[in-house]
Amino acid sequence: MRSILETLIGDWGARVVRRLRARAPIPPERMDKLRELQDRLGYTFRDPALVDAALTHRSFLHEQHLTEEEKSQVQDYEALEFLGDSVLGLIISEYLFRNYPGYSEGELSKMKSFLVSTAHLYKLSKNLGLGEFMRLSHGEEKTGGRSKRAILADLVESLTAALYLDAGLERARHFLMAQFEVSLTRLAEKDLEFRDNKSQLQERLHQLGFGEPEYNVVNEAGPPHRREFRVAVSVDGRSLASAVGRSKKEAQQSAARLALNQLAEVEAEMSGADATPNPTPTDPLTD
Repeated sequence: MRSILETLIGDWGARVVRRLRARAPIPPERMDKLRELQDRLGYTFRDPALVDAALTHRSFLHEQHLTEEEKSQVQDYEALEFLGDSVLGLIISEYLFRNYPGYSEGELSKMKSFLVSTAHLYKLSKNLGLGEFMRLSHGEEKTGGRSKRAILADLVESLTAALYLDAGLERARHFLMAQFEVSLTRLAEKDLEFRDNKSQLQERLHQLGFGEPEYNVVNEAGPPHRREFRVAVSVDGRSLASAVGRSKKEAQQSAARLALNQLAEVEAEMSGADATPNPTPTDPLTD
């Protein structure tokens, strides 16, 4: 049975494939390069025109001085990127839905936003070395297009679409799960700074009747290119936690996460220690 996504984009995808097949044959030297990428992916495309288009920047086609008829027969990665964005979103959303059943919509959305963000896709693209397989105009090449964050992130989506059109949803899923493996493992181990811990800590402290958390850099160490910052977080003059990061922002987020964990532990101990009513407000920060 076809998925809703397959049903919705089936005709459109078929038109894209027909358009690609109408293109002139791929030059031998280009095919050699594409075979190198396919070896890296562990998958051989039945229709090489798909992977070729997925790695072709619009600027390259503009530089070819094509006729109107020729333009109607060529394809850059932009349309594939559009499709890949939807395929990627579906696969990651389904994964999170199945693996984090107790999470709220807001929590799942934050996790998904991190995983499909430009910054994250850029890292995955760099790991695969997709930039070296891309076709660019000379002008785009000179301005560093092969290493531009937005372009490299787009290539993950366009390649996902190419795999989807060539072999279906499961092949696209297999590719994405392989690329996302490290991040998904860290996500399961709660070892990713995708949540805004500072906002969560501020909200929790307000609920407990405390003031604004304060963050102070208490130490800096390391050479200029590998500087590390230790940041301490406190509230109403009481120290909560401290943590180290390669930037002040990273250290602040880590310190806030530790403070949240400590607050949760203290509250859990207090809730289970004594159920006797107490007219005096309880202070979870009291030693």
